[in-house]
Amino acid sequence: MAEIKQLPKRSDVPVELTWDLTTIFKDDRAVKTAMTQLKVGVQAVLTQQGKLQDSAQNLLKVIQDELNVQNQLEHLFVYAELKNDQDTGDNTNQGLKDQITGLVAKASAQLAWIEPEILAIPNQKLTEFQNNESELKPYEHFLAVLRLKKDHVLSAKEEAILAGASSIFGSSEKVFGILDNSDLKFPFVKNSAGQTVQLSQGMYSTLLQSTNQVVRKQAFEQLYAVYEQFRNTFAATLSGEVKVHNFNAQIRGFKDARQAAMSENAIPDAVYTNLVTEVNSHLDLLHRYVGLRKKILNLKEMHMYDLYTPITGKSPLSYTYQKAQTEAKEALQIMGDDYVSHVDEAFKNRWIDVVENQGKRSGAYSSGVYGTNPFMLLNWQDDLDNLFTLVHEMGHSMHTYYTTHNQPYQYGDYAIFVAEIASTTNENILTSYLLDKYDDPQIKLYVLNHYLDDFKGTVYRQTQFAEFEQFIHEADAKGEPLTAEMMSNYYGDLNHRYYGDAVINDDQIKSEWTRIPHFYYNFYVYQYATGFAAASSLANGITTHQAHARENYLNYLKSGSSDFPLNVMKKAGVDMTRKAYLEDAFAVFEKRLNEFESLL
Repeated sequence: MAEIKQLPKRSDVPVELTWDLTTIFKDDRAVKTAMTQLKVGVQAVLTQQGKLQDSAQNLLKVIQDELNVQNQLEHLFVYAELKNDQDTGDNTNQGLKDQITGLVAKASAQLAWIEPEILAIPNQKLTEFQNNESELKPYEHFLAVLRLKKDHVLSAKEEAILAGASSIFGSSEKVFGILDNSDLKFPFVKNSAGQTVQLSQGMYSTLLQSTNQVVRKQAFEQLYAVYEQFRNTFAATLSGEVKVHNFNAQIRGFKDARQAAMSENAIPDAVYTNLVTEVNSHLDLLHRYVGLRKKILNLKEMHMYDLYTPITGKSPLSYTYQKAQTEAKEALQIMGDDYVSHVDEAFKNRWIDVVENQGKRSGAYSSGVYGTNPFMLLNWQDDLDNLFTLVHEMGHSMHTYYTTHNQPYQYGDYAIFVAEIASTTNENILTSYLLDKYDDPQIKLYVLNHYLDDFKGTVYRQTQFAEFEQFIHEADAKGEPLTAEMMSNYYGDLNHRYYGDAVINDDQIKSEWTRIPHFYYNFYVYQYATGFAAASSLANGITTHQAHARENYLNYLKSGSSDFPLNVMKKAGVDMTRKAYLEDAFAVFEKRLNEFESLL
């Protein structure tokens, strides 16, 4: 009888392959102590309510005390989030997350008066405060960002109500997460070796890369058979999330949810519309690539499940996690010794939760909190794609490391808009490294294929997601019900427009929206595409050793939120308000597509 491979329980995962969360809190007692200290800190801030206009010193004290409370909140929240994600089926972890989420909501409500009270200070008086109190200078940009919100911040009482309801507003995303990561039960399927394996999010992506179309088809159909059973439930959770976004935008006086989301980082609408326009004007390149894929794979019919298998067949490169660490450090050596030394820290000091286990959150991410090391979640599989994932998440973690070690707490984070640039710059650097390292045409073909697929999956696919996201928000704002059938029909048509006639628009793909967690992130996905395009330009400067390219890039990593995101990127060498960086990215895609065709 063939061996059945099942995911290990969390308790069976070797310790060295798990992250060490004791750098946040040593033990449960430390967590409880932090929760008590948080409540004391909140009460101390509350005693200062109504006194901000009295003096510059009062303003300074409230800002410093409130930021300290925020840092405490983040430690608790990130810890609870990471504990829950390592095993979403663990009731203790779920309980801790619920408890801390409630604590965060309560504390946020209690401190909701601060922003309105600061914004109530007349501009002239605030300027006098800043001129007369030198210790306010480090908070100059912090206050400037706050002033931009003036037209959209409500009264202290209204802000307190909204902050108190934050855990309620997050219910849809929470339900989706539990259902998607814990409650859905996937069947057993056959892999390329004929082994019976349990289907999971991580295993699904591996099976879609199989060179055996029967394996790909089986994984595709079995996965969507599970999701389609619950598509009405997923429609309800997504509809609820969209309503929250639109509600918040409306009561704060924004024209729509997209403007509300982008205003957080002072991103003009042109950045979004330029992306959608440029991607749609270059769909011919995607159609050409999809057609080439069908021809080379010699498929009479090409389906959506055929879009991820390497055109050149089985990968000539595979990586155990240990081998991937060595390759990652070699590829990133171009970033300098200091950068690589911190990468080595991540590997040696258990910053990474490596392997998939029962109940573990799907996918991969980098997280962290000011004052600790970054943390990475992986669901490792021994293939090239996972090496790219490792390097991608390491880009995020190094961004976090350099920011937190070069900025004070108030600027010790960075906007989502610039976050994906660090990760995809690393991916582009790895692509160039592999193409330079290997002369074997088969390896070059495989790496080029991987790059083309990555571009397809990031620039094209994420923009497709952005268009769907825009559609469902607009539909809800018009009062149209977001039913499963309505969203599926639109998604199916959108998918056909993007991939063209060379691929059969399988019925199952209409339900893809049911399994995309990023639709709950409020206009997040477009930033993957803009980030990849900007990263293409930055990586090119670094790999071709252009003057100051690496220095400017490292300064971007160190900038945190000390300036507006677009300004940070301009200093790094990319103006994202213009179309040029997008045109450059498509030029690289076309060049590598031509190179791929020539090698074939």
